[in-house]
Amino acid sequence: MPIPEFIRDLRAQLGHRELWLSGVSVVVLDDAGRILLTRRVDNGQWAVVSGVLEPGEEPAHAALREVTEETAVTVEIVRLTSVDVTPLITYPNGDQTRYLDVCFLARHVDGQPRAADDENSDVAWFDPAALPENLSDTSRLRIDKALSGNDQAWFQR
Repeated sequence: MPIPEFIRDLRAQLGHRELWLSGVSVVVLDDAGRILLTRRVDNGQWAVVSGVLEPGEEPAHAALREVTEETAVTVEIVRLTSVDVTPLITYPNGDQTRYLDVCFLARHVDGQPRAADDENSDVAWFDPAALPENLSDTSRLRIDKALSGNDQAWFQR
């Protein structure tokens, strides 16, 4: 999976030490209420679409970009659903990262989903009551918050 140039530059300075990054994730629904999930190449888990913000990029624009890059579909943002900090992630190469994640709920507008990049091996629609067992914990949390219908659900004490 490609590492953005700005992160490669930072890694040249930091090595594998923990890097704090901004990320976005998107819970995409179709007209039938199904959720669009991607199956990640790096760990084989199903997950909502997510990615890193480029320097200076607006989070909603990054969310739209990531959905198109990863799934080849077009969506429109419905609303912000949560802002969370991920647990520390250690990648197979030893790099450590923690993300401030801004999650959006989006509605499918156009396109047939497919794995459109090298980050994902599969893309599929799932009924919210029949999500895959190997769904990442962070994605399950984001889906729960996005579908709660509670405008305060994104904040936890």
